[in-house]
Parts: sequence; C-alpha cells; structure tokens
Amino acid sequence: MDALLAEIRACRACEAHLPLGPRPIVQASASARLLIVGQAPSLTVHQTGVPWNDKSGDQLRRWLGIDRALFYDAARIAIVPMGYCYPGRGTSGDLPPRKECAPLWHDRLLAQMPHIELTLLIGQYAQRHFLGKTAHKGVTETVAAFADHAPRFIPLPHPSPRNTAWFQHHPWFERDVLPVLRERVQQALSAPSSEGPTAAAAASPPAPVRPAARHSTTR
Repeated sequence: MDALLAEIRACRACEAHLPLGPRPIVQASASARLLIVGQAPSLTVHQTGVPWNDKSGDQLRRWLGIDRALFYDAARIAIVPMGYCYPGRGTSGDLPPRKECAPLWHDRLLAQMPHIELTLLIGQYAQRHFLGKTAHKGVTETVAAFADHAPRFIPLPHPSPRNTAWFQHHPWFERDVLPVLRERVQQALSAPSSEGPTAAAAASPPAPVRPAARHSTTR
C-alpha cells in the first residue's frame, strides 16, 4: 500500500490541465473499513494537503456523526476522490474532476483495501462510476433511492455550502437518510477485523468509535 500511495502522490498525468499544478490528495490503508469517495479536492484542500479540510468537510463530518480525529484515522477510514488533484475554477464553481484519475488508480487502490464494509458515494461522478446503470437519472433520485444500494453503498449529495437550497427543499434527506447513514457508519467502523495477513493489527481490539457532538444539518 505504501508504494502505491507514493506512486499516486507522485502522479503527473494531468499536469498540463491543472492551473495550480498536481498535488494528489488521498488517504488509505489496507485495514480501512469505511471508504469515502468524493469529487475532487477544493482549493483549500489543495493548499493544505488534507482531504475534506474545508466547510464541505465540516458538514460531512456532522452528517457522519464523527470527529476530525476519527475522520483522519487512515487505519479505519479511506478517502479517495474521483479526481485526485484540484481541477481549477469554472464559471459556476470548481471544474469537474479529471477523468484520467479513476481509470489509473481506483482498481489498484481498491484491490489493496479488502476490509471495506461501506462505501459512501458523494456526488454524481462517484455515483455514476460505482453504481453504473443502477444509478438513477440525477443525484436527487439516486439519494432518495439509497436503500436500493444497501448494504454496500450509500449515495449522498455533495455537502458543499453551495447546496444549501437543495437541503432546504429536500427535508427527507435529514429525516430519512442521515439516521441510516450514521448507523451504518458506526456499524462499519465497529466491525471486527478479519483474520489474515492483510488485517492490520488483527490481534488488537478496535478502538471505540467517538461520536461527534450533535449538530443540526440544516444550513
């Protein structure tokens, strides 16, 4: 895994198309139980080198009911974007993730994470890639039908502050989806490690999941 992560972080495949240059952002380990697949790093994430280190990440952690310490525990949570580098700005927000990244790295990376219990698919790009034809017409429809993709996946809207109106117009997300999301995240992170050479620290009991303080998800 260390060699693959070093290879990803040294990637320059999209260099000519990146206004700020390449800085691939990824968090992963062979022992991870929860996989979070997003779009692409924001400018703040590019500048800090820390995934989801922005307002969208704050909202995502509130949704999951976990704190920053657990969120950035690579032994338990993997964070893999559809595009590993900041793509630059467009006319209405950040540009879409680069298409080169997923074919280059996803299969190799996922093959080295055999203990993933739950994958969160954030936004249309992750949902189309992982769900394929089972994804619905748009993010709203796919998220509303989240139960169709259980137990392996939970599709989510992007937690960006730019989507505040979406959350206000779709109160069912907070009412119906978030309780299930938090329960499934707790289950995934509390699952016992599998025996075998790929299980990290198999002889040690997993640390307790630390729930974050409760906050309203209405923005």
